[in-house]
Parts: sequence; structure tokens; C-alpha cells
Amino acid sequence: MPVMTTHTVENYLKAIFHLSREQAERVSTTQIADHLGVKSSTVTDMIRKLEEQQWVEYTKYQGVELNQKGRDIALSIIRKHRLWEVFLVKTLGFAWDEVHEIAEQLEHIESEKLVNCLDDFLGNPKVDPHGDPIPDKDGVMDGGETRLLSTLSVGETAKIVRVTQDEPSLLNFLSQQGLNLQTQVRVDSILDFDQSMILQIDEQLVSVSNKVASHIFVSAM
Repeated sequence: MPVMTTHTVENYLKAIFHLSREQAERVSTTQIADHLGVKSSTVTDMIRKLEEQQWVEYTKYQGVELNQKGRDIALSIIRKHRLWEVFLVKTLGFAWDEVHEIAEQLEHIESEKLVNCLDDFLGNPKVDPHGDPIPDKDGVMDGGETRLLSTLSVGETAKIVRVTQDEPSLLNFLSQQGLNLQTQVRVDSILDFDQSMILQIDEQLVSVSNKVASHIFVSAM
């Protein structure tokens, strides 16, 4: 029998999953509040409800983590979100900076049959338009070796494989600079002043700030 959840519950479980992937320790209520744009007291109330449903494990002052049930739900939501992003870009012609908000709405569709058919229709893609891995129907995600663009040294060459931010302004900037997925870049120089990077793309030089480079994952060539 499918697990009954609400959109709010799903958003919380997804937020905890994403935040926990960025750190080795439990997620604090403050982090969740900042991520979702709500009050810490609201988060505390919701965490209690999630704990009652046995979807999370929570210890006061030590934070919260998903148990296997909560993780399965979060991965299901993420799977739907990323498949819908692929559909919007690949089938309907949306740009990669236009799809996140729409997929946020579509990810709450409950039909497992629809999601599996969508996956097959799209050819069972492994990554979404931003390079994020798509969980399969069993919740398994493929993940290759990657590193942040900001960690490369002068002279190193790599291929852009993932962008960690769905912020449209960042994605639009990257598109304008030709910094799309699968683009090969070579670090021409790094500025001492602020660690901005001068990248070579084919015969063109492009400048990106350290902040931008810290949102781009690359794989070695």
C-alpha cells in the first residue's frame, strides 16, 4: 500500500535528504528552516510529526536524520522531480533554467505507474538537465567521481558534469558564457585577488568568480 503523505511532508523529507548529503552530521532545525524559508518553531513541530510517523530520527540539540522509510520517500520525490525536468527540457523544449519551479509542482504526482512509464519514455536517463543523478525505481543513484571546478589548478582540463544550484540567474549566466553540461574547459589562469578563474573554452576565454566555480562539478579528462 502506498505511503500517504502531504506536499509539506514531502518537501521536508526532501530538504533533510539534500542537507544531509552536504555534511557528515545530522541536520539542524535551523538549517531546515533556512532551506525552506520557515520559522524554526514550525520546523520543530513538523519534525515531531515526522518522528511519530517513523520517517526520521530526532535528538534534541543533535539534529535530525532520515531513517530508511523517510529516505525511500525522499528518493521517490527526487526521482519524480528530476525525471520531470528531463521531460520538460528534452520533450517540451524548456531551457534548463526554466524547469525547477515547474518540476516542484509535478514531483507530488502520486502515480507510480506514470513515473515508471515516464522513465521508460525518456530512455531511463541517469542524470537530469543540471547533471544531478536520477534515482531508479529502487532508489539507487549512479555517481561518478567529480570535483568542484574551484579546486582545479592552472593548466588542468575537465568536463562540466553538474551544477549544484537551480537558481535561474546562475544557470542563465552559465548558458551565456557557454558553460553547459559536457563542455570541456581548461584553467588558463587564477586571479590572486579573489580566486576568480579564467577558463578556456575552445578558443574563447571566459571569466568566472570563485563563487560560481564553487557551484560547478567537473570530471577529469
